[in-house]
Amino acid sequence: MQKIAILYDASQAVLSTFDPDEVLQQILNIARDYFHLENVTILLFDQETQELYPRSQIGWEESKDFRVKIGVGITGTAAQQKRPIYAPDVSKDSRYISTSKTTRSELAVPLMVRDEVVGVLDCQSDSLNHFDPDTIDLLALFSIQASMALQNARLYSLERRRASQLEVINAIAQQMTAVLDIKDLLDKVCLLVQHAFQVSHVSVLQKEEDELVLRAHHGTLSPRFPEGGRVPAGDGFWGQALRQGKTLLENDVKKDPKYVGFYQETNSTICIPLVAFGQSLGILVLDSAQLDAFHSHEIQPLESVADICATAIQNAHYVDRVKQLAYLDGLTGIFNRRYFELRVAEEIERARRFETGMAVIMVDIDQFKYLNDEFGHILGDEVLRQVSSIFHQQLRKIDVVCRYGGEEFAILLSQTNPQHAVNVAEKLRSLVERWQFPGVPRSVTISAGAASYPEHGTTRDDLVKAADAGLYLAKQAGRNQVLLAPEPVKSAAQSSGQ
Repeated sequence: MQKIAILYDASQAVLSTFDPDEVLQQILNIARDYFHLENVTILLFDQETQELYPRSQIGWEESKDFRVKIGVGITGTAAQQKRPIYAPDVSKDSRYISTSKTTRSELAVPLMVRDEVVGVLDCQSDSLNHFDPDTIDLLALFSIQASMALQNARLYSLERRRASQLEVINAIAQQMTAVLDIKDLLDKVCLLVQHAFQVSHVSVLQKEEDELVLRAHHGTLSPRFPEGGRVPAGDGFWGQALRQGKTLLENDVKKDPKYVGFYQETNSTICIPLVAFGQSLGILVLDSAQLDAFHSHEIQPLESVADICATAIQNAHYVDRVKQLAYLDGLTGIFNRRYFELRVAEEIERARRFETGMAVIMVDIDQFKYLNDEFGHILGDEVLRQVSSIFHQQLRKIDVVCRYGGEEFAILLSQTNPQHAVNVAEKLRSLVERWQFPGVPRSVTISAGAASYPEHGTTRDDLVKAADAGLYLAKQAGRNQVLLAPEPVKSAAQSSGQ
């Protein structure tokens, strides 16, 4: 959460202005204030000479004016390899070019836009091993924001005539820092871009393995498939843009008889890949019902929008990973009770809405206390991990297994009837009984109780209580077995249908 807070503050700062000098100063100030760095330089890339040159710096005893060839020195190597380069002890790194007598360690982070280097953020310290892995990772993430800010500033200074479009880019960038929900953000991006660029329709598709998923769209055209729909990532005009990794523009789609777009009335289209640090995350698509609707000078600002979307998607993934950690059990790696409480309500509501069954299975490892006493807690922990792994591997992707507490587990089965729930629990019981646990010379067994919706209840408390009752009966009956919870006793009024 601290990393997210830093990225939030940093992105707000560097995206708060389009003046190139102010952007550079903001980047340096953040590097100094957030990462406690005294000597920081931003080197920009000169396309004509293929050299890096210092554009802005703080902390040096005197202003440095030098040029570095790509591939030379730590900064040149970072630009060439397009990844952070760290020298914990510059005296032992042959690539180091001395620019300060006090430097002991150096970190160079490339500033990249659409997989192209635009500069390098060079951080030097008078301490050995100054940069730890967490700081390096965070500076790499920050460099995305800094790169985007530099590119936006460059666009603004070179093409002021497109002020309205750049204002939209700034608005989207501000939305990126203010809106945490990725769906809400992409919806707003589509709305803003559609109005600013005066096109018929705007779409954002996110890449998932070999498919593209329509995550958001806005406009006046007729979609060929609904939001959430999928298309093969390698097909069509968009697939060509993804393969080539560059923006493609077509002002008359009817020229290609094989063309199939996302909207029925499309005559012109432009596809911009969403790329972050060389990774293809999806595609931004603009469609127009008019012929010759797009011009090449619109590509740069649209690519800036695409970069913002790509960064937002990447940051959303990062936030999701942080959130997921709160729902994972530290010992077993499966979900914890907090996640169970969240999902059980969702599953009950889904079963109620679609009139399908669902089930809760409560599982307990038999005589686990004695196992710990006999073989020690280290082996006991390993038993918990392996039992969790068995459950996870045997269940469907739509099912959920959680460590409920201690040696007890809770399992949620979707679209399930009572008999199927018992069969699943019995399969797990049999696998555990036959499993050879390293260091444990005897069988490990489990007991389980199953309860289903709506037979055993229609609320979380009813189902968990019923499954617990089944588990208790299984324990009382001698353990190492599965029992379906007894159905609740109906009142006379319920029995007569009154």
